[in-house]
Amino acid sequence: MNAPHLSISRGRADTKALKACLFDLDGVIVDTAKYHYIAWREIANELGFAFTEEDNEKLKGVSRVRSLEILLGIGGVLLDDGQKALLAQKKNSLYLRHVSQMRPDEVLPGAREFLTDCRNRNLGIGLGSASKNARTILDLLRISPLFDVIVDGNKVTRAKPDPEVFLTGARELGVLPQNCAVFEDAEAGIEAAIAANMFSVGVGDPAVLGNADFVVSGLQALSAETLIAKFERQSGRKYTFPDTNA
Repeated sequence: MNAPHLSISRGRADTKALKACLFDLDGVIVDTAKYHYIAWREIANELGFAFTEEDNEKLKGVSRVRSLEILLGIGGVLLDDGQKALLAQKKNSLYLRHVSQMRPDEVLPGAREFLTDCRNRNLGIGLGSASKNARTILDLLRISPLFDVIVDGNKVTRAKPDPEVFLTGARELGVLPQNCAVFEDAEAGIEAAIAANMFSVGVGDPAVLGNADFVVSGLQALSAETLIAKFERQSGRKYTFPDTNA
């Protein structure tokens, strides 16, 4: 992980400048949902009930513990806290076994290029994910150096739509929430961005992400220049290019 590379220019305009981007992991940078699904399906099979892809949608953007509670609710299975803890650990082991085979070419289309584009614009780059395995995944994809800060389930305790993960990211980047843009593929994540007073970009289905400031099909459909223009137009904020002569 790099030290934050952004150089914050001085002046009143800075209070309204776009200074940082915070990204969810699953569905934005990489699609690990299939690996989560396979692992949760194996757990459900072990418990004696079917777990469908439609069921899996309910776990999107949700912590491991909460995901297990939802899965148990679907199957009508009652377990004590000790049994739940063991199952959560087993699910994570299954998941890690699958994701350990991930390759750098599994980065979603345009993600690597967009991250690089944002860095070239001197924007801070942060990850805001509920996953406790986020750093491992970024390392497997070989894109960890593109992030200035990584905020994951090891640093925060409250799941989205609570804004904790994004507020922590802004604080670690040294920027104000209103100077951040958030990239999310889940409704709960967009709600978290709104609660954090951040500009929100939905990545995926506009029907699901309608509360976002705007929606793109994927990061391959976006440039830093377009992001800055949207930020300025929809937020009444002004991006300030860094003074390289300072």
